[in-house]
Amino acid sequence: MKARELRRVLEREPLLYKARSKAGSHMVLTSENGYPRLVWAFHDGQTLAPGLVRTILKDQVGLAEDVALGLL
Repeated sequence: MKARELRRVLEREPLLYKARSKAGSHMVLTSENGYPRLVWAFHDGQTLAPGLVRTILKDQVGLAEDVALGLL
């Protein structure tokens, strides 16, 4: 999955993350629905390993695995 695709997933319902600030490649994302704040080294065309996508959605955002898979 490309970084820009994961960003689109984060910006959709039910997560509704928005970029709040950016310093270099680091982006701070906050959710309008109360999910935890994310700090992400965002590189638009970078391919993300499946384990990293899982870590972001499951461990950092706090989604159950079946919910995370449903968003992809």
